[in-house]
Amino acid sequence: MTVYDVIVIGGGPGGLSSAMYTVRLGLQTAIINRGGGRAAMMRNTHNVIGVLESVSGNEYIATSIEQLQNYGVTYLKEFVTSITPISTTEPISFQVQTESTNYTTRRIVLATGFKDVPPKPPLPRIGRGLHYCLHCDAHMFKNRSTYVMGHGPSAAHVAMTLLNFTDEVDLLLRGERPTWNDNVGRQLQSHPIDIIEENILSVENNSDGWLEAFIFEDGIRREYHGGFAMYGSEYNNALALELGCALDNKGQVKVNKNGLTSVSGVYAVGDLTPGHKQIPVAIGEGANTGIAIYLELREFPKKFTPS
Repeated sequence: MTVYDVIVIGGGPGGLSSAMYTVRLGLQTAIINRGGGRAAMMRNTHNVIGVLESVSGNEYIATSIEQLQNYGVTYLKEFVTSITPISTTEPISFQVQTESTNYTTRRIVLATGFKDVPPKPPLPRIGRGLHYCLHCDAHMFKNRSTYVMGHGPSAAHVAMTLLNFTDEVDLLLRGERPTWNDNVGRQLQSHPIDIIEENILSVENNSDGWLEAFIFEDGIRREYHGGFAMYGSEYNNALALELGCALDNKGQVKVNKNGLTSVSGVYAVGDLTPGHKQIPVAIGEGANTGIAIYLELREFPKKFTPS
């Protein structure tokens, strides 16, 4: 059984940032990551200062892991099956079980993220006409014909917001009935957005694989540069639930300003927690949490007890 000060579960920007701070501040740190994740899916890295957009998500993550290993982080490509508290009072400790090994740690950082719920096919390729993050990718659609897929209030909101970037926005219901309320419906009617009720019959792509057009069930062909799918999110919170961490009504893990959950010794960062789902935000959260863990675990200065 291998013992660490900190085990980070998940390999996205938030978890990697936490590990950067804990290892450089002298704590024995491991990352256990099953692979994949939202950041790794990115065709191009947007909004990360100092990182060129030509860098893919996989390249960005791989470079970060190499950097951490050079500092002494143990990187384990495994799947965590469960976490069991060994001691819930100081010294706090946990047993982390993977499919092949058990590890012991003093602190846990959950960085397991979430996944976007995809629409039903037919669809364009992710990152080549199908996108999920408005704040990441809206810049790509300036003065371009753009769609939003979905039938809920979030889809209506994103469609209206896109008018800040382009005046060609269609809201595609794909055969579903709208689920937004009357106020949202009236607000939507006051915006120059075409609502397309018919479902998509087929997709046409350019020679480079980028979306060119949708053919709808009524036979009409509509050209789009790309757009956004808004069907909700599923948070990877199974380990948080097992540990008894409090969740909000969306399934996100509740944390305080230092990333501490409702369970002593357990922290959460990045897309698993409330807030903007952005790499720079996750990096900042991770750094803050890494420092907070160090301040908890450092040996010196010792607490002063008046005689």
